[in-house]
Amino acid sequence: MEHSGQKLDKYYIKKVDADKKSIYCHHDLMGELFIPPHRHQKAQLLYAEGDVVFVTTETKTYFLPARHFIWIPSGVEHSIEPKSESVTMRNLYFPVEKEEDDFYKIEGIYPVNNLLLQMMLFTNRWNGDLKKGTPNFTIAKAIKAILPQICTNNLPLELPQPKDKRLGKILRHIENNLGETILFADVAHEFGFSERSLYRLFQKDLKMSFIQYYTIRRILKAIELLLERKLSVKEVAEEVGYNSVPTFSNTFFKILGQRPSDYLNGEEILERGK
Repeated sequence: MEHSGQKLDKYYIKKVDADKKSIYCHHDLMGELFIPPHRHQKAQLLYAEGDVVFVTTETKTYFLPARHFIWIPSGVEHSIEPKSESVTMRNLYFPVEKEEDDFYKIEGIYPVNNLLLQMMLFTNRWNGDLKKGTPNFTIAKAIKAILPQICTNNLPLELPQPKDKRLGKILRHIENNLGETILFADVAHEFGFSERSLYRLFQKDLKMSFIQYYTIRRILKAIELLLERKLSVKEVAEEVGYNSVPTFSNTFFKILGQRPSDYLNGEEILERGK
């Protein structure tokens, strides 16, 4: 395993590539708020419980909510930053095989269906190297094998970082006013842009439109609030600027493939399965 910047001496992660043929497994509370940039030869399936995890690669920052996993291909440099120390990470690291499916070559965040959830919960008793020829290795390899078949919806739970300082100011404005209805025309006027020029700036710098960025950011904030379990779905909708619960629910469904209430029910399943 290679790493840059800070040392990773106190992390289990340096053991990942010690046995190049094993599948490495590690489940534990984070206990830390930042794992610095590093890479390993094995591909990583990272599944988080308890709170949100931010995974940053060289090009994007991914937002990993509970009951979802991120696939990180072999050799991709990344840092990991949980929102709190109470996050439990379930990790499986897989050696690269010849002629693998293209699925394994692309970063992505995917929802965990009930089948995969039960298989991940089953791995809770494991830690360390799973040796080839053992039952646990066979089960872990089966988890990897089914991913391309059941994970067909790579979710857009990522936000690019702006390079243009003018756009940075606009994104901070959005961040500080998520509870309000923000109109594109008003933003353009307030920051001295024509609507056409601001549209072009979003597309050039972020490769997405204003409404795409705004919608994703609202839903990401909604996920954080739902995980805190302090507000009702209606109150969460209002906190991220939706006056209509059905509209909020429909938007949430379009991005995550499930309703806010279903998402919370999934979290309750996790709690019972521990």
